[in-house]
Amino acid sequence: MASLKKFFVFCTLLVLLIGAASGWWFIRWMDTPLSNDKVVEFTIKSGSNIRAASRQIVDAGVPVHPYLFEALARITGKAASLKAGSFELQTQETPQQLLKKMVEGKFSFTNLSIIEGWSFKQMRNAIDAHPAIKHDTTGLSDRDLLVKIGSKYTHPEGLFFPDTYLFAKNSSDVQVYQQAHQAMLNRLDEAWNKRANNLPYKDAYQALVMASIIEKETGQASERGMIASVFVNRLRAGMLLQTDPTVIYGMGEKFRGNIRKHDLTTDTPYNTYTRAGLPPTPIALPGVDALKAALNPEPSNAYYFVARGNGTSHFSENLNDHNKAVNKYQR
Repeated sequence: MASLKKFFVFCTLLVLLIGAASGWWFIRWMDTPLSNDKVVEFTIKSGSNIRAASRQIVDAGVPVHPYLFEALARITGKAASLKAGSFELQTQETPQQLLKKMVEGKFSFTNLSIIEGWSFKQMRNAIDAHPAIKHDTTGLSDRDLLVKIGSKYTHPEGLFFPDTYLFAKNSSDVQVYQQAHQAMLNRLDEAWNKRANNLPYKDAYQALVMASIIEKETGQASERGMIASVFVNRLRAGMLLQTDPTVIYGMGEKFRGNIRKHDLTTDTPYNTYTRAGLPPTPIALPGVDALKAALNPEPSNAYYFVARGNGTSHFSENLNDHNKAVNKYQR
């Protein structure tokens, strides 16, 4: 009987010892870096439970045993709190730190740059080609895309603010379009509220159209205000804008790098040599400086400008002086 009692005591102590050793090892494992030499990207799919999530991170290359990671999540009471999305296992990151990141939704991020002066087509091509974006608008027409992002407009040109946008990897492209669209609406509204008096625009959208022309016509950033002044002066005087970028935009795929006299006389809704006033829509994505210039042009009596060939322009107040400048710099 005494021997049996000693045996039970021994077994109990052995179990306690094993349990203590296992607990000590598990605690050490929780705080031991999983990777020492590389960053591992992985994605947790929407609707995944802890078991599925553990398998997904292992399949992606995270060097952790899925059952241990599942146990960690359950023991700490976080098994039901994991966020779906894209993450990165950083070097020297421990299982406990990784779990915390997944619970707090500290997703891995990427960025996309939209360039001032781009057309919407160029912007859309860049978004479609981005490898870290979920492409939910593929196949949609431009108009349908605007409907999907909740825009009130029917033509997309000029409606997205050129900037560098940071977003979580595998975000929907709808989110990117919405962010850039709202940014442009905010910038336009801000510039419109600070506009100069007596501008020849019916509304803020016409100012956006003008800003897009200024964006495409400006070779030197410091000249935006003067270029805006020329176009505003011409609108006030009832003169044709006669700006090549609008003609090029109206030509679409027909443009091959050079404008001919025939192109200037061929009427399109965007040909400002044949039609008075502003074109019906913007022709590019204007930046904040072009918006400011359109709504606060420099005061001047200039009605003409010609490129000097070095990135700057010569401004003239009358046609005679302009022709002299054209002869000097262009011919």
